[in-house]
Amino acid sequence: MSDRRDFIKKALAGGGAALFVSKLSPVETAARILAADEDPWARVPEILKRIKPPVFPKRDFEVTKYGAKGDGKLDNTEAFGKAIAACNKAGGGRVVVPAGTFLTGPIHLLSDVNLHVSEGANVKFIQDPKAYLPAVYTRWEGMELMSYSPFIYAFEQQNIAVTGTGMLDGNSDDAHWWPWKGQAQHGYKKGDPNQSKARERLAEMVERGVPVPERLFGEGSYLRPQFIQPYRCQNVLVEGVSIVNSPMWEINPVLCTNVTVRGVNIKSHGPNNDGCDPESCKDVLIENCTFDTGDDCIAVKSGRNADGRRINVPSENIVIRGCRMKDGHGGVTIGSEISGGVRHLFAEDCTMDSPNLDHALRFKNNAVRGGLLENIFFRNITVGQVAHAVLTVDFNYEEGAKGNFTPVVRNLSVQNLKSGKSRLALDVQGFENAPIYDLRLKDCTFDNVERPAIVKNVSGLKLENVKINGSVVDKLG
Repeated sequence: MSDRRDFIKKALAGGGAALFVSKLSPVETAARILAADEDPWARVPEILKRIKPPVFPKRDFEVTKYGAKGDGKLDNTEAFGKAIAACNKAGGGRVVVPAGTFLTGPIHLLSDVNLHVSEGANVKFIQDPKAYLPAVYTRWEGMELMSYSPFIYAFEQQNIAVTGTGMLDGNSDDAHWWPWKGQAQHGYKKGDPNQSKARERLAEMVERGVPVPERLFGEGSYLRPQFIQPYRCQNVLVEGVSIVNSPMWEINPVLCTNVTVRGVNIKSHGPNNDGCDPESCKDVLIENCTFDTGDDCIAVKSGRNADGRRINVPSENIVIRGCRMKDGHGGVTIGSEISGGVRHLFAEDCTMDSPNLDHALRFKNNAVRGGLLENIFFRNITVGQVAHAVLTVDFNYEEGAKGNFTPVVRNLSVQNLKSGKSRLALDVQGFENAPIYDLRLKDCTFDNVERPAIVKNVSGLKLENVKINGSVVDKLG
């Protein structure tokens, strides 16, 4: 160890001219050597020390005392707003939703407010899109704009939570919100309005650098809102609730610090119904959650294309543990809106199992996104079955190589993974000019694999005690 450290010091002092035959800088190369030497999991306790759920005063503000009725008919938007304002003004506490079905429009949280959804309570959201106007400052598929309010939203607040064992029902279906995706399987009929034109217009505004307040969307745009989105918030907790029937992404903290998502049960199979998408967030814990989704179960993001680079805030210091993934596109996914990068992600003790789960561990990037994805570690992952590959790193996602921003994935480790059934063990494809660096698999077993692994343009692939269909392999691709 000391010899290697001396080697690194000499390389850095001398610029590395005679010591490295590499396209990486001396600093980057030294970082890679240190990463290989040290136990990356030693960083996790330090991260967890910083992640502390907010604590609220022992004061309750029951929404029924502010005019709310749990009859499933009355619009309780105003009553929820009054209860939240009173709780905030008093210095914080719980806004309690008792048993019953409470119909409402958008809920905007304020600092020091815990929205507590009690056992037997169902917070059901109004299906009329006009209820979610006026437009708010939000991020949609990684691009900032003014658009429909997320169902539960907070902007630049501190100490906020959504807790309890009750239900949050987005009330979305093949007649409401989902058809806007433009897919026949979700109620879209030819000639119906859909999101495509607005999506293209927003992307074009992003590339031109149009100021966010001038990116005006909303009615007539058909851009579905997220379910829960705290934006630029500190100290966020989502715990215990069940979430169904979301318009699109379900839990989507953006530019937040100190986020805990714990014991949440998500079942929502609409289009783009990702389960939990921390985006440009720092110090995040996602634990003991169940995901059964129409898209990625967990998808770590950091902004799309020019907006991701403009804001330039990575997602970092993320711990995922004890989660269960059922249906979805990916179990733990990174991307594709990843232009701001991601680093220091740790996922352990998760179970992934469904014939309708495409990938267990999935990376989505390309030469238009161009994000830097580094220091990502998985261990103790149990996969029953997945439809495609257990590990997928895909630089050919969507636009693929047709861009000017080199995607980078480096220092990726998978340890003690067991998979029972898949088409492929690995589908890992970098570019010739942008290989995937330092991919390590240790103590991994892949059974009932149908086809040979796909491994293209990988630099530094290391296999240690890896078995595929009962045979130890020391080379792939």
